[in-house]
Amino acid sequence: MQKTNVSMIQSMTGYGKATAELPDKKINVEIKSLNSKAMDLSTRIAPAYREKEMEIRNEVTKTLERGKVDFSLWVEKKEASDAATPINQELVQSYYKQITEISNNLGIALPTDWFQTLLRMPDVMSRTEVQELTDDEWAMAHKAVEDAIEHLTDFRKQEGAALEKKFREKVGNIHNLLESVAPYEKERVEKIKERITDALTKTISVDYDKNRLEQELIYYIEKLDINEEKQRLGNHLKYFISTLESGTGQGKKLGFIAQEMGREINTLGSKSNHAEMQKIVVQMKDELEQIKEQILNVM
Repeated sequence: MQKTNVSMIQSMTGYGKATAELPDKKINVEIKSLNSKAMDLSTRIAPAYREKEMEIRNEVTKTLERGKVDFSLWVEKKEASDAATPINQELVQSYYKQITEISNNLGIALPTDWFQTLLRMPDVMSRTEVQELTDDEWAMAHKAVEDAIEHLTDFRKQEGAALEKKFREKVGNIHNLLESVAPYEKERVEKIKERITDALTKTISVDYDKNRLEQELIYYIEKLDINEEKQRLGNHLKYFISTLESGTGQGKKLGFIAQEMGREINTLGSKSNHAEMQKIVVQMKDELEQIKEQILNVM
């Protein structure tokens, strides 16, 4: 099995992060992905950028294609160390009025620490102004989104290279095991013939037509012939490698080929009728199971 220099497959597992620095804030973009049969995208986007959610979704979906993807975009404010957090006075007055009315209506005593109570109410100590998203700011945020996607794609390619190495190793192992079957095939025929003739002469103790026996043996052994299964399995192994080298997005196709490989290996096992051959088949199945497990993570 020859090896190419560049991996053509990608893993669905990946991580990417990028930032954009503005004078008063830092924009953070983070993307994580795991394996999934289709694109399953969830997003968490800061309020100022939600108007761009569809554009972001389209870009992520177009580039990543498949996977369970978590996308996050959040903003960190840069504030001077001596800048006091503004108090929303109108909101404080509104809370004060509502609490006083509730106290009078229900006969509940007013809190003794009025000021502390009001400062702990929602949004009293937060900035309430909403800034409009400018074209320049979105351009920087969009660049961060693109960079995060690119970093995740690079991560996927690295993981894909590791998967490809593992696939080539396992396919090579199955190929070698398949070749190791050959010495036992002729031995198997002789043992079957010996077992049947011994049963006729020693156990049953009757004379038999040797020509008829040879004909029956030929028919029986033809039913146990594994040449077609060996040839088909060999072809599947080659097709698996060629598919591996044909480009990204081959995960499902590789899965189908692995299923066909499994069918031929199972038939080899049912026809083997030989202890050593059956051991080889078990080893093949073990190698194939490891391939199937890893295929689930191929995009």
